[in-house]
Amino acid sequence: MRTKVGIIGAGPAGLLLSHLLHIRGIDSVVLERRSRAYVEQRIRAGVLEQGTVDTLVASGVGERLLREGLPHQGIELRYGGAGHRIAFEKLVPGRAITVYGQQEVVKDLIAARLAAGGDVRFEVDDVAVHDIGTGKPYVTFGDERLDCDVIAGCDGFHGVCRPSIPEGTLTEFRRDYPFAWLGILAGVTPSADELIYARTDRGFALHSMRSPEISRFYLQVAADDHIDAWPDERVWAELKERLETVPGFTLATGEIIEKGITPMRSFVAEPMQYGRLFLAGDAAHIVPPTGAKGLNLAVADVRVLTEALAAYFDDGSTGRLDDYSRACLTRVWRALHFSWWMTTLLHTIDSDDEYGRRLQTSHLDYVTTSEAAATTLAENYVGLPYGEEG
Repeated sequence: MRTKVGIIGAGPAGLLLSHLLHIRGIDSVVLERRSRAYVEQRIRAGVLEQGTVDTLVASGVGERLLREGLPHQGIELRYGGAGHRIAFEKLVPGRAITVYGQQEVVKDLIAARLAAGGDVRFEVDDVAVHDIGTGKPYVTFGDERLDCDVIAGCDGFHGVCRPSIPEGTLTEFRRDYPFAWLGILAGVTPSADELIYARTDRGFALHSMRSPEISRFYLQVAADDHIDAWPDERVWAELKERLETVPGFTLATGEIIEKGITPMRSFVAEPMQYGRLFLAGDAAHIVPPTGAKGLNLAVADVRVLTEALAAYFDDGSTGRLDDYSRACLTRVWRALHFSWWMTTLLHTIDSDDEYGRRLQTSHLDYVTTSEAAATTLAENYVGLPYGEEG
């Protein structure tokens, strides 16, 4: 087989890249080791930046997003027995976030690619990339070979693409946090209209949602905690302890549909390219979920890569491809800093550190009383505008 762009991974990054390339008349093949049912049901991020929404709508896959997504004009920071709203409509007029599950984005993109006759292959075994440092890279899977001009590694943190780059080529930055997130999906009407980020001496909690009938919650737990230690009754009791801290607020409870523990870490690989292999999304970087940046960074990467590939296939120019990593990493490091800032602002780092708690409270007071500080949070949360590179 032959194609212009071989894409490894059918997550949001790989599927959106294939879709955007199709709009530009550039053919691609997407290879995914999981089944279609698995990737369409995989629960991940749910907060879309303004730029992500605009990208999906402009590319023709935003109809259901606009119909079913939940636009939010603010978030609440809850601490010290009070809630404080960060008002996006005032601080960053015209920019907001939309709550719409990553799995729904994936469903929309798969439907669009298949409707357009796109080549998306699921349950592909033994994927390997070859000759990435030459002008003729190729991909093997099963007993087949795919020749291509460029390979896009959109296969996540544990994928095959990044480890295929020669040892010593990449510089990897990593930070592991001393806690994790226990996340649940519950069949219960959300107890608030907007996301609540709660800081307590018991640890952090987040109240989110996926639809008018489905709620999403997170609890800060120990890094080595195990899901078996968290029966449903304990989860709801702890969520109530951390969220029912303001007068008049009662947390609605119900059936827990899904439950899991996610480690908290940051990771960046530099550069995000080697030869004809270009990394995008989680294959190149991981951010703590506190800042809601993972999916949105993947979309930003793909926008940059699409423009670079379009220029390359149009007239053979390589300037944008050569600059791909630099252009992406500028936004990546900004998002990493924001995610680190939100994480350290809201989580209990050391339960015995009264000094640290006083510093957190002081900074929260500043963010919730200073318009300048609140604007910094708001403009980073809704997503910084795209530059000319993407």
